[in-house]
Amino acid sequence: MAKGYWVAAYRSIHDAGKLAAYGVLATEVVKAAGGKFLVRGGEVVAFQQGLKERTVVVEFPSFEQALATFQSAPYQEALAVLGDGAERDARVVAGLDD
Repeated sequence: MAKGYWVAAYRSIHDAGKLAAYGVLATEVVKAAGGKFLVRGGEVVAFQQGLKERTVVVEFPSFEQALATFQSAPYQEALAVLGDGAERDARVVAGLDD
């Protein structure tokens, strides 16, 4: 079964306080769902049309678990806290089968 991943590339951060509050809530949701942060901020070198801003990658045991967690009520509540605090490109993707 292929693992699932959340990939979020931030375009801009408008409110660091909202981002921090979201981060606390999102971390709880991710850990409770069996997710593992692989990338969370850190150094970025952007190429082509990429922006040098925050990037986050979270690994889940399966694509289905990643999608269900993203769509869950607790995570949607975390997103509501983030609100207009950041603009980002977020997606759920399937990994390669082993």
